[in-house]
Amino acid sequence: MDSTNGTNLPFVVRDCALVAVSTGKQAQNLRELRDHMLNIHEGSIYYHFWGGLLQARFDDPQFNNDFANWSHYRLHDNILAERLAVIDPTDFDDLEAMRRELVEVLDQRLDEVDRPAWVPIDRQFHFIRSQIVVFDTGWRIEKPESLPDLVSKMSVGSIFYHVVDARVRYPKGADDFRAWLGGFGDRFKPVCARLAAVDPNFMTLVELRRKLATVLRMGFGEAQK
Repeated sequence: MDSTNGTNLPFVVRDCALVAVSTGKQAQNLRELRDHMLNIHEGSIYYHFWGGLLQARFDDPQFNNDFANWSHYRLHDNILAERLAVIDPTDFDDLEAMRRELVEVLDQRLDEVDRPAWVPIDRQFHFIRSQIVVFDTGWRIEKPESLPDLVSKMSVGSIFYHVVDARVRYPKGADDFRAWLGGFGDRFKPVCARLAAVDPNFMTLVELRRKLATVLRMGFGEAQK
C-alpha cells in the first residue's frame, strides 16, 4: 500500500499510461490460442482485457476484451465470443485465476468443435503484454468530502490507475478510493458500499469517471445524514 492509504494522510493522485510490448506469440486457430494462454505473461492477459480502455482505438469493438473480439471477427465463432465476453475480471482475485477461467472456456469449446477454424496469417491473434508507467500528478486530496468534485476533474489515466489497475493490485477487487476511505474508520461505509457496486468492465473511462462522481455524491450524502 502507498501513501494514499491511512487515516489523515492525503490521497495522492497518480496518472498512468500503458506501454504495449509484443510477446512474439501469435495464434491462427483456437487450439493455438488455448496453448499460448497456458503460459503467456500475465501482463498479456491484463492488456487484452483492460488495455483497450487506455489505448486509442479506431474501431468500435462489439465485445469488451480482445479474446472475444478476435473469436467473433476473425474465427467467426460467436458461441465462443459470447462465452469469453461474459468473463468479468472483477470476479477474480488475481490474473492467474482469470487465466484458469479462460483456459477452461477454450478447452470446453475445443471439445465441442471437430475442426478448429484457421484464420489467414494477416488475421492472427497477436499476444501483446503491457507495462504500466505510473507518475505522480502532484495533486493531493486532503478531505474525503472533496472526492466527488475532484474525481470528476481527474484524467482518464488517473481513473484507470485508481480504479481499474487497483483492482488487480488489491485483493478482492478493491480500489484506491475505498482503500483510502477505509482508513477513516466506519464513517464512510455507505460511500465504500456504493463504490464497490461500480463495475468498470462495461463502460468507457469517461463513463466510469462520471459514474464514480455520481455515486460518491450520493454516498457522501448518506454519510452526512
